Amino acid sequence: MKTFQMQCKFEIIRVLRNRYFVFWSLVMPILFYYIFTNVVNTNAPDKAEWQAHYLMSMTVFSVMGSSMMTLGIRMVQERSQGWSTFIRITPLSDTVYFAAQMMGQSVIHLLSITIIFIAGALINDVSLTALEWVMSGLWILLGSLPFLAIGTLIGMMKKVETAAGISNVIYMVLAVAGGLWMPLEIMPKMMQSIGKWLPSYNFGNGAWEIVRGNMPEWKNILILIAYLAVFMLLSKYVRRKQEAV
Repeated sequence: MKTFQMQCKFEIIRVLRNRYFVFWSLVMPILFYYIFTNVVNTNAPDKAEWQAHYLMSMTVFSVMGSSMMTLGIRMVQERSQGWSTFIRITPLSDTVYFAAQMMGQSVIHLLSITIIFIAGALINDVSLTALEWVMSGLWILLGSLPFLAIGTLIGMMKKVETAAGISNVIYMVLAVAGGLWMPLEIMPKMMQSIGKWLPSYNFGNGAWEIVRGNMPEWKNILILIAYLAVFMLLSKYVRRKQEAV
């Protein structure tokens, strides 16, 4: 347990020292939030509801990107530098190593959620009940698991450049098609039909429902669990194939 705790601590420190993480996971979502709630005229009938809705969108956007890109690219860097090979000759098991990475990333997510929530309260005086703040934060934290699984899958790639390029494309496509940048309702019918089955939409919709005073839909939960299972199995399969080679 002590080894696991120390490894978690190291993973957290490494992420916080990463300027890429600070910019994409904190600065950009807060900047987008300010622009789309104070600069761009969205013609939202209920401004307060839109501000709360978009705060959840940008928090989900931040955590989703951190899960896939920060974790995935870091894993590729470690493999290319021989760090993962070195770990195998230490007493630290692979299970503890990967669990510590995911746990450390989850702690970073909690920090990101807190900072962006505070930014929303300061920028637009977003007012939610204590239960809504806590429930939406917990939902975003737990809902990030399928994207962490995507991050481990990206981490199986051989080159940092390839991982960075592919993760950026996946990140942006999921964000736009999942309704995180703009409501899915204003998109073409076909885009709406596709978007509602994406993990990004179901991730965001759970948080949107909470700030509207509801609970996440069962469909959102089941779809995210299905994506988590699929990406975990894929990651495990690819890793075994690479180890066999």
